[in-house]
Amino acid sequence: MKNIITFLCILLVAFSSCTEEEENRTITLNFSHHWDGTIITNQDFNQLKFINANGNKVSIERLRYLISNISLAGSKNYHLIDFTENSGTSISITDFTDGVYDLSFRFGFSDEDNKDGIYPDLNTVSFNVPGMLGGGYHYMQFDGKYEDNNDQEAGFNYHAIRAVDRNDPTNLKFEDTSFKVSLGTVEITNNADITIKMNLAEWFKNPNTWNLNELNTVLMPNFEAQQMMSMNGKSVFSLGKVNQ
Repeated sequence: MKNIITFLCILLVAFSSCTEEEENRTITLNFSHHWDGTIITNQDFNQLKFINANGNKVSIERLRYLISNISLAGSKNYHLIDFTENSGTSISITDFTDGVYDLSFRFGFSDEDNKDGIYPDLNTVSFNVPGMLGGGYHYMQFDGKYEDNNDQEAGFNYHAIRAVDRNDPTNLKFEDTSFKVSLGTVEITNNADITIKMNLAEWFKNPNTWNLNELNTVLMPNFEAQQMMSMNGKSVFSLGKVNQ
């Protein structure tokens, strides 16, 4: 009888361990980048090889952007994705059980989280917004070159921040131009690799066709430009493959 009890205890422990192992899932979010379906790597940088909706030839020199409050992480969180340096493009989240989950995140910081100077790692990489524009942090820094109306290369700095109206410098007015990205639901039955795709072409075309000959640099203090960026950004992200 004693041997039977011992055997049952061992069996129960083994079953519990297997159950725990099966349910302790890890999800990895992989951010990929493309231009209307053409995959982009950092080997494609510094080449006028893309054409935007306005007909401008465009190159990419730097791309880094901030996402926050990933729903799967379950608490306040933020991540700087630096495509230029291939840093932060994969984010692992642990301790999942099998089930169906909503997948969403915020592009940039909401006003609640966009507090000036409180994130040391973002301070270190100069992701701050100047105090004269209200402080806080960038949502994105997207830099490159374009071919202008004279067929000459010129620079652009497509920098997204919280929109600020500086008509009265003593009384700045702000608009939260961050936005939530909802990618639907994912069913988790095992460890999973989930691809989230960014279409860089969308920044220039939907719903606002972006004319780089007119809107190229000094966009951070441009209230209307920041509103337009926010509108265009809502179609930039999409859900890719879910591998388990």
